[in-house]
Amino acid sequence: MQRKIITTADGSTTIQIEDWNEQYHSVHGAIQEANHVYIEQGLLFFYSENEPVSTKDISILEIGFGTGLNALLTFLKGKELNQHINYVGVEGYPISSEELKQLNYVSELRIDDNNFNALHQCSWESEYQISELFKLTKQQKMFKDISEENAYDIIYFDAFGARVQPELWTESIFKIMYKALKPNGVLTTYASIGHVRRTMQSLGFEVERLQGPPGKRHMIRAVKR
Repeated sequence: MQRKIITTADGSTTIQIEDWNEQYHSVHGAIQEANHVYIEQGLLFFYSENEPVSTKDISILEIGFGTGLNALLTFLKGKELNQHINYVGVEGYPISSEELKQLNYVSELRIDDNNFNALHQCSWESEYQISELFKLTKQQKMFKDISEENAYDIIYFDAFGARVQPELWTESIFKIMYKALKPNGVLTTYASIGHVRRTMQSLGFEVERLQGPPGKRHMIRAVKR
């Protein structure tokens, strides 16, 4: 499908799939959305609920590695917190090197481009020590093929929306997510549609509907109790 790089309202770029009229991030701000949904309501929420955790890894699974923005922001926040993080990003269709060159996260965040490049230059299916605090494993596979159990503290559920890929928002997928989380693990996502909340509750998640990022009224955070 035809894809192009667009600039969102906060100045940061994202990828748009023209055939679907769907973006990898919110058109109201890619960096704003990622920070609000995944860093503030995911990583920082878990960190505050489980202090002190800096002596051990926080394990994170990202559903939809995409442009690497969530991983980059997590890397930066982990460095700020002096927190060890073991990050696994699952992606069925990795972005191209040409698309990568057009993303402006380094300039928008005013950071060293070596860190962002390292996330994309490391090979798939192998664990890499990106820094003393941050380990990354990228896995190219479908979300339905995730098989870990009680493995992750946090899941960033950043799949394409249910409007274009409803099969990614079903009971079978969230059952996989529930199994993959450790007890008291946190799943956070930009979505807030009713059937997703009800499905997650039926599987045993404790679900909260929270204020969404700019341009979106609500989002979901769920905890495995």
